[in-house]
Amino acid sequence: MGDDDIRAALRRHWAASDANDFVAEHQIYRADAVLEYPQSGERIRGRADIEAARVAQPSTKRFTVRRMIGGGDLWISELVLTYDEQPFYVVSVMEFEGGEVVRETQYFGEAFEPGPSRAQWVERME
Repeated sequence: MGDDDIRAALRRHWAASDANDFVAEHQIYRADAVLEYPQSGERIRGRADIEAARVAQPSTKRFTVRRMIGGGDLWISELVLTYDEQPFYVVSVMEFEGGEVVRETQYFGEAFEPGPSRAQWVERME
């Protein structure tokens, strides 16, 4: 599977995630994939358990892809994940084998107000 194929698979994955299409969202994972959330210390093993954990999530969520970069077997997606209208900034690191995700690590950060000490050098992002 080439980079264009993986990029297309990632687009389908994030679009399905945004639409809460859980079946399509999890097609990208190998059956024995591992998902890790380092900030909460959680590890989920297996596509079926990854999907079940996400189906059980009670919040309304939306995904906006800021960018996807990568090549070969390593791809990174920068996202804005909105849970119940509160934005979180997410980095998803996906490792592929044979065109399927075998490991994903997601890092989450909350929005924060900019520091006044650097205000003269920055521009606000939308």
